Amino acid sequence: MAALPCAAETLHKSEFPYAIPEYSLTTGKYENDELEEPSGSEQLISKSQLKRDAQAMKDLASELLELSKSQLSKVPLDEDILLAIQQARAFRSHGARRRQLLYLAKLIRRIDPSPIIEAVEGFHCEALALTGRQHRSEAWRDFLLEQGDTALGVLRQQHAGVDVQSLRQLIRNAALELKAGKPPAAARALFRALRDMDLAQPLPPCP
Repeated sequence: MAALPCAAETLHKSEFPYAIPEYSLTTGKYENDELEEPSGSEQLISKSQLKRDAQAMKDLASELLELSKSQLSKVPLDEDILLAIQQARAFRSHGARRRQLLYLAKLIRRIDPSPIIEAVEGFHCEALALTGRQHRSEAWRDFLLEQGDTALGVLRQQHAGVDVQSLRQLIRNAALELKAGKPPAAARALFRALRDMDLAQPLPPCP
Protein backbone atom coordinates (compact mmCIF):
# COMPACT_ATOMS: atom_id res chain seq x y z
CA MET A 1 0.00 0.00 0.00
CA ALA A 2 1.43 3.32 -1.08
CA ALA A 3 2.18 5.88 1.61
CA LEU A 4 -0.26 8.76 1.82
CA PRO A 5 1.20 12.15 0.98
CA CYS A 6 1.68 14.52 3.90
CA ALA A 7 -0.66 17.49 4.30
CA ALA A 8 1.83 19.97 2.94
CA GLU A 9 2.27 17.92 -0.25
CA THR A 10 -1.49 17.99 -0.92
CA LEU A 11 -1.67 21.80 -0.81
CA HIS A 12 -1.38 23.79 -3.97
CA LYS A 13 1.62 26.10 -4.05
CA SER A 14 -0.62 29.18 -4.14
CA GLU A 15 -2.22 28.18 -0.82
CA PHE A 16 0.92 28.85 1.20
CA PRO A 17 0.88 32.24 3.00
CA TYR A 18 2.77 34.89 1.06
CA ALA A 19 4.70 37.56 2.95
CA ILE A 20 5.73 40.67 1.06
CA PRO A 21 9.44 41.33 1.64
CA GLU A 22 10.19 44.45 3.62
CA TYR A 23 12.09 47.24 1.86
CA SER A 24 14.83 48.92 3.92
CA LEU A 25 15.47 52.60 3.30
CA THR A 26 18.82 52.22 5.07
CA THR A 27 20.31 49.45 2.92
CA GLY A 28 18.22 49.92 -0.20
CA LYS A 29 17.57 46.17 -0.25
CA TYR A 30 14.75 43.78 0.47
CA GLU A 31 15.12 42.04 3.82
CA ASN A 32 13.97 38.53 4.79
CA ASP A 33 12.92 37.77 1.24
CA GLU A 34 12.97 33.98 1.03
CA LEU A 35 10.77 33.85 -2.06
CA GLU A 36 11.87 34.10 -5.64
CA GLU A 37 11.43 37.62 -6.93
CA PRO A 38 9.34 38.10 -10.07
CA SER A 39 11.21 39.00 -13.20
CA GLY A 40 10.86 41.70 -15.84
CA SER A 41 8.12 44.30 -15.59
CA GLU A 42 6.43 42.52 -12.64
CA GLN A 43 9.61 42.92 -10.58
CA LEU A 44 9.84 46.63 -11.45
CA ILE A 45 6.22 47.22 -10.49
CA SER A 46 6.63 45.33 -7.23
CA LYS A 47 9.76 47.21 -6.18
CA SER A 48 8.31 50.57 -7.18
CA GLN A 49 5.19 49.95 -5.13
CA LEU A 50 7.21 48.85 -2.12
CA LYS A 51 9.31 52.00 -2.35
CA ARG A 52 6.20 54.17 -2.54
CA ASP A 53 4.68 52.39 0.44
CA ALA A 54 7.89 52.77 2.44
CA GLN A 55 8.05 56.49 1.63
CA ALA A 56 4.40 56.93 2.63
CA MET A 57 5.11 55.38 6.03
CA LYS A 58 8.17 57.59 6.44
CA ASP A 59 6.03 60.66 5.66
CA LEU A 60 3.44 59.49 8.18
CA ALA A 61 6.14 59.04 10.81
CA SER A 62 7.37 62.59 10.14
CA GLU A 63 3.86 63.94 10.63
CA LEU A 64 3.52 62.12 13.95
CA LEU A 65 6.69 63.82 15.17
CA GLU A 66 5.16 67.23 14.39
CA LEU A 67 1.92 66.69 16.31
CA SER A 68 1.29 68.46 19.58
CA LYS A 69 0.97 66.48 22.79
CA SER A 70 -2.79 67.01 22.74
CA GLN A 71 -3.11 65.81 19.15
CA LEU A 72 -0.86 62.81 19.76
CA SER A 73 -3.08 61.69 22.64
CA LYS A 74 -5.97 61.39 20.17
CA VAL A 75 -4.08 59.07 17.80
CA PRO A 76 -4.44 55.29 18.42
CA LEU A 77 -0.79 54.34 18.89
CA ASP A 78 0.87 51.27 20.40
CA GLU A 79 3.25 51.77 23.32
CA ASP A 80 6.35 50.96 21.24
CA ILE A 81 5.39 53.59 18.64
CA LEU A 82 4.76 56.20 21.33
CA LEU A 83 8.14 55.43 22.86
CA ALA A 84 9.84 55.72 19.46
CA ILE A 85 8.22 59.13 18.95
CA GLN A 86 9.39 60.36 22.36
CA GLN A 87 12.93 59.12 21.69
CA ALA A 88 13.03 60.76 18.25
CA ARG A 89 11.96 64.10 19.73
CA ALA A 90 14.70 63.86 22.34
CA PHE A 91 17.47 63.50 19.75
CA ARG A 92 19.34 66.67 18.79
CA SER A 93 21.63 65.07 16.22
CA HIS A 94 20.18 65.13 12.71
CA GLY A 95 21.62 61.71 11.94
CA ALA A 96 20.25 60.12 15.11
CA ARG A 97 16.84 61.68 14.52
CA ARG A 98 16.78 60.41 10.94
CA ARG A 99 17.65 56.86 12.03
CA GLN A 100 14.92 56.99 14.67
CA LEU A 101 12.48 58.24 12.03
CA LEU A 102 13.25 55.22 9.85
CA TYR A 103 12.78 52.94 12.86
CA LEU A 104 9.44 54.59 13.60
CA ALA A 105 8.32 54.08 9.99
CA LYS A 106 9.32 50.41 10.28
CA LEU A 107 7.17 50.01 13.40
CA ILE A 108 4.20 51.56 11.61
CA ARG A 109 4.61 49.19 8.66
CA ARG A 110 4.16 46.23 11.01
CA ILE A 111 0.60 47.25 11.87
CA ASP A 112 -2.48 48.46 10.04
CA PRO A 113 -1.77 52.20 9.70
CA SER A 114 -5.34 53.09 8.64
CA PRO A 115 -6.49 54.38 12.09
CA ILE A 116 -3.34 56.49 12.38
CA ILE A 117 -3.76 57.92 8.88
CA GLU A 118 -7.42 58.69 9.58
CA ALA A 119 -6.54 60.57 12.76
CA VAL A 120 -3.80 62.61 11.09
CA GLU A 121 -6.06 63.47 8.16
CA GLY A 122 -8.64 64.62 10.70
CA PHE A 123 -6.12 67.14 12.04
CA HIS A 124 -5.52 68.36 8.49
CA CYS A 125 -9.25 68.91 8.00
CA GLU A 126 -9.46 70.81 11.29
CA ALA A 127 -6.56 73.03 10.24
CA LEU A 128 -8.17 73.76 6.86
CA ALA A 129 -11.50 74.55 8.54
CA LEU A 130 -9.77 76.89 10.98
CA THR A 131 -7.94 78.67 8.16
CA GLY A 132 -11.17 79.08 6.20
CA ARG A 133 -12.98 80.45 9.25
CA GLN A 134 -10.14 82.90 9.85
CA HIS A 135 -10.23 84.17 6.28
CA ARG A 136 -14.02 84.49 6.14
CA SER A 137 -14.16 86.35 9.45
CA GLU A 138 -11.40 88.74 8.43
CA ALA A 139 -13.04 89.45 5.07
CA TRP A 140 -16.44 90.20 6.63
CA ARG A 141 -14.88 92.33 9.37
CA ASP A 142 -13.14 94.50 6.80
CA PHE A 143 -16.30 94.71 4.66
CA LEU A 144 -18.43 95.71 7.64
CA LEU A 145 -15.93 98.35 8.77
CA GLU A 146 -15.77 99.81 5.25
CA GLN A 147 -19.47 99.68 4.29
CA GLY A 148 -21.22 99.85 7.68
CA ASP A 149 -24.99 99.32 7.59
CA THR A 150 -24.91 98.40 3.88
CA ALA A 151 -22.60 95.45 4.57
CA LEU A 152 -24.60 94.56 7.66
CA GLY A 153 -27.76 94.33 5.56
CA VAL A 154 -26.04 92.00 3.11
CA LEU A 155 -24.82 89.77 5.92
CA ARG A 156 -28.25 89.73 7.55
CA GLN A 157 -29.83 88.47 4.32
CA GLN A 158 -27.32 85.61 3.96
CA HIS A 159 -26.77 84.42 7.55
CA ALA A 160 -29.40 83.48 10.11
CA GLY A 161 -27.30 84.15 13.20
CA VAL A 162 -26.77 87.90 12.81
CA ASP A 163 -27.20 90.01 15.94
CA VAL A 164 -27.71 93.29 14.11
CA GLN A 165 -27.70 95.56 17.15
CA SER A 166 -24.54 94.08 18.63
CA LEU A 167 -22.61 94.14 15.34
CA ARG A 168 -23.74 97.67 14.53
CA GLN A 169 -22.47 98.88 17.90
CA LEU A 170 -19.11 97.19 17.35
CA ILE A 171 -18.83 98.78 13.91
CA ARG A 172 -19.53 102.26 15.34
CA ASN A 173 -17.08 101.78 18.20
CA ALA A 174 -14.41 100.60 15.78
CA ALA A 175 -14.88 103.74 13.67
CA LEU A 176 -14.58 105.95 16.77
CA GLU A 177 -11.42 104.15 17.90
CA LEU A 178 -9.87 104.54 14.47
CA LYS A 179 -10.69 108.26 14.42
CA ALA A 180 -9.25 108.76 17.91
CA GLY A 181 -6.14 106.71 17.15
CA LYS A 182 -6.95 104.21 19.87
CA PRO A 183 -6.10 100.46 19.82
CA PRO A 184 -8.66 98.55 17.69
CA ALA A 185 -10.41 96.76 20.56
CA ALA A 186 -13.84 96.97 18.90
CA ALA A 187 -12.49 95.71 15.56
CA ARG A 188 -11.01 92.71 17.36
CA ALA A 189 -14.27 92.08 19.17
CA LEU A 190 -16.07 92.28 15.81
CA PHE A 191 -13.72 89.67 14.40
CA ARG A 192 -14.36 87.35 17.35
CA ALA A 193 -18.11 87.78 16.98
CA LEU A 194 -17.91 86.91 13.30
CA ARG A 195 -15.68 83.92 14.04
CA ASP A 196 -18.21 82.61 16.57
CA MET A 197 -20.98 83.04 13.99
CA ASP A 198 -18.94 81.10 11.46
CA LEU A 199 -18.39 78.33 13.98
CA ALA A 200 -22.15 77.94 14.45
CA GLN A 201 -22.85 78.31 10.73
CA PRO A 202 -20.19 79.09 8.10
CA LEU A 203 -20.30 82.66 6.89
CA PRO A 204 -21.19 83.14 3.21
CA PRO A 205 -18.51 84.33 0.78
CA CYS A 206 -17.83 87.99 1.32
CA PRO A 207 -18.90 90.20 -1.63
